[in-house]
Amino acid sequence: MGEQPIFTTRAHVFQIDPTTKKNWVPASKQAVTVSYFYDSTRNSYRIISVDGSKVIINSTITPNMTFTKTSQKFGQWADSRANTVFGLGFGSEQQLAKFAEKFQEVKDAAKLARDKSQEKMETSSNHSQESGRVTPSTPQASSINGTDDEKISHVGPEAALLMSENDRLKTAVEQSNTNAKKWETELQTLQESNARLEDALTESSANVESWKKQLSVCKEESDALRDKISELEAQCKEVSLEQERNAQLTAKVQELEAELQDKEQELQNLRKQAEIIPQLMAECESITDKLRTAETKNMELDGRIGGLQADAEENRQKQGDMQGELKKFMDILDGKIDELHEFRQGLSKLGDGLYQVPGVLVPGQQSQACFMNKRAN
Repeated sequence: MGEQPIFTTRAHVFQIDPTTKKNWVPASKQAVTVSYFYDSTRNSYRIISVDGSKVIINSTITPNMTFTKTSQKFGQWADSRANTVFGLGFGSEQQLAKFAEKFQEVKDAAKLARDKSQEKMETSSNHSQESGRVTPSTPQASSINGTDDEKISHVGPEAALLMSENDRLKTAVEQSNTNAKKWETELQTLQESNARLEDALTESSANVESWKKQLSVCKEESDALRDKISELEAQCKEVSLEQERNAQLTAKVQELEAELQDKEQELQNLRKQAEIIPQLMAECESITDKLRTAETKNMELDGRIGGLQADAEENRQKQGDMQGELKKFMDILDGKIDELHEFRQGLSKLGDGLYQVPGVLVPGQQSQACFMNKRAN
């Protein structure tokens, strides 16, 4: 089946600085996938993380490893085989807790697998020792009773079956001896690895105090960085305000540049107009002469207008006198007309009292008819 992922999360990966053994060096620029893998063929567990095409974590978990929470969102463990310390920064405290729980589960499973492997090695070793004690008797039996061919020729089928079983046991013992040597070599390798792990654990325990001191220093640096970030944020606000002012000034400069272009265009127009100023001056002088002549004529006309105004005033006075006389005449005429009207009414009353002959007018009616005809004309 090979290796299969059993747990996956995302975190920022760090490694301890190999020179100072104090400072953390970021292994990834951003949060990457960190997974637990189980190899069923080897019965082993690994933590693997890949950033693009680069493997940044390849750590085989052993029972001696310990995952330590150094803060609410940060944890670390030491890997003696890789000769480094890995650190993970999570996005939340819950992710860190889940990762730590899984680390403990995998560590316990690795310990159980190691115990089972040791039990198998002890069992196979005991079996090989017992087989080693039994097998030497067979050659003795052969030497006493004769060769195998002689035994087969002199004994029955049961003895032949026993001989074949004995041969099979010999082959198994030889294979067991070979496996025992191989297991001894692996055991020695595991013991050496265990010694290295113990040394690494001792070194890691010795480094815990220094890491604690580094943690306090990091916390102080973190507080200082927070203060610095606050100052930078305030400076950023000032910078943004300054950018707004610069944008306003830029717009103002653009407006002034546009006005300057307009002024330059006006200046060019004025320069063009200045070129025709001498001609305009000559025309102005001629116009001034004409104006003077016109002013002279105007003064003459003013004299004439004064005389005409005096004549007009005299005529207005005469007209006023004539209007007064005309008004008096009209008043007299109106009085005469009223008298004639009264006279006509008297004649009418007189005519009504006289006897009239059909077709003949009395003298009063004749005079009244004549007067009306004249009045109508």
